Amino acid sequence: MARHRYRRKPGTPVIAIQLKLDMPGFSYFKWKRDQRCKAGDWLVDNDGDVYTVDADTFAKTYREQQRGSYVKTGCVWAEEATEDGQVATKEGHTAYAKGDFLVSNNEDGSDAYAIEAAKFGQLYERDE
Repeated sequence: MARHRYRRKPGTPVIAIQLKLDMPGFSYFKWKRDQRCKAGDWLVDNDGDVYTVDADTFAKTYREQQRGSYVKTGCVWAEEATEDGQVATKEGHTAYAKGDFLVSNNEDGSDAYAIEAAKFGQLYERDE
């Protein structure tokens, strides 16, 4: 598999709110696995796909464009999955199918997640 650098397409912001609550966090089921968030993490609505993002990751990879609306900055590294599997995330694990994209916020492959191929194509473009 060859990992390439991609950037978020213009005009694809997310709506997000930080969970600034005194709480132990909560669990939820998404991506065919149990996920967990913590106080301070972000609740993100990505064009109807709702999930949480680790607070440190969100701070490093998103910039507010207007109140509640954020754009992903910088690049991600991604490769097409050649078989079904799962990837460890900061929130738990994400199951993926052959053809989905394995995405990382870091060039070394860390801070990873998976996205269905069609959704990845809507949101990202090669950064060459």
